[in-house]
Amino acid sequence: MRLGLDVFLEKGYKRVEGLRVGLVTNMTGVNEKLQPSIDLFAEHPAINLVALYAPEHGIRGDAKEGEKVSSSRDNATGLPVYSLYGQTRKPSQEMIADVDVLVFDLQDIGSRYYTYIYTMASVMEACMEYGKKLIVLDRPNPVSGINMEGNLVEQDVRSFVGLLPIPNRHGMTVGELALLFKNEFAYSCDLSVIPMEGWKRRMYFDDTNLFWVPPSPNTPVIDMAILYPGTCLIEGTNVSEGRGTTKPFEWIGAPFIDGQKLAKVYNDRSLPEVLARPISFVPTYQKYKGEVCNGVQLHIENRNTLHALQAGVALVETIATIYPNQFQFIQNENEKYFFDLLAGTKRLRKYILAGKAVRYLEESQQELDEFNKTRKKYLLYR
Repeated sequence: MRLGLDVFLEKGYKRVEGLRVGLVTNMTGVNEKLQPSIDLFAEHPAINLVALYAPEHGIRGDAKEGEKVSSSRDNATGLPVYSLYGQTRKPSQEMIADVDVLVFDLQDIGSRYYTYIYTMASVMEACMEYGKKLIVLDRPNPVSGINMEGNLVEQDVRSFVGLLPIPNRHGMTVGELALLFKNEFAYSCDLSVIPMEGWKRRMYFDDTNLFWVPPSPNTPVIDMAILYPGTCLIEGTNVSEGRGTTKPFEWIGAPFIDGQKLAKVYNDRSLPEVLARPISFVPTYQKYKGEVCNGVQLHIENRNTLHALQAGVALVETIATIYPNQFQFIQNENEKYFFDLLAGTKRLRKYILAGKAVRYLEESQQELDEFNKTRKKYLLYR
């Protein structure tokens, strides 16, 4: 298969000949030989690259989650790097005044919590407002383009981890999402998508024979990405989601948890395609830094039929049931529950506390069915 980047550099570059180009990318913007799109654009005789734009984690991936990124200058090319995760998340008129066309080349992770797709939406909004063209270079959905999970984000809990009404696991590529955003959510910019060649919807990233470049420090392997639609919800609680370990979003625990007990109770639920193993770990940063956490590692039996959101929701509900006095949903500085922002609804938190999370899963299926009808119009790969 061939990435949108490779297709663009071979023949699509003619779209930008004679234009000033801005590139929205980071360390994930590489071709099949791991050559950065920054270098490939800068060295291309027909591309006039004049500016770079960095999402969360920065242009080289050295910023932690949620850490503000400053605008700077790229050491390799000398080009200005405008941060889209600092003072602003949407390019200002000043930031794009000297470009005619913006090119987006970032690897998404396949879950709506991940901010790169909202950086894309913000770029689309700026292009619409200031009359710039946008070209999206398509990349694989690493957890395949078939399965979908979850509810649609409700209006009163929208944030940069759930900006638009799409499900937790959306089953779309960034190019397909761009088309959806333009036509369904009014991000009506002058948009072109450069599709991949040879990608099939059933493919997980390790089916592509491409090298996996982690989109952030806590996305090291594909199993993590597969579980992420469910285990990311742990971030909204006082339980560690495994940040600061070698297995983020696979290792889940806290000092107040008995891993043996949690594994047994969780496995007794007989959830399809997932098993829990008791573990202990010590996070090097974030929650419980330097403390021994006991908990479980989730192991995937069959990734094609695993319902990751169900697995994650069941784990939160199990912990809340076993440890009602220690377990908490955490609030941010605005006294909003971060869990609600991740879940895209206030219903799930309330159902979990009532031991009725299954109702959320039943209700969200109806929303998924409606989303799928809309989604089908924008699928580029069959």
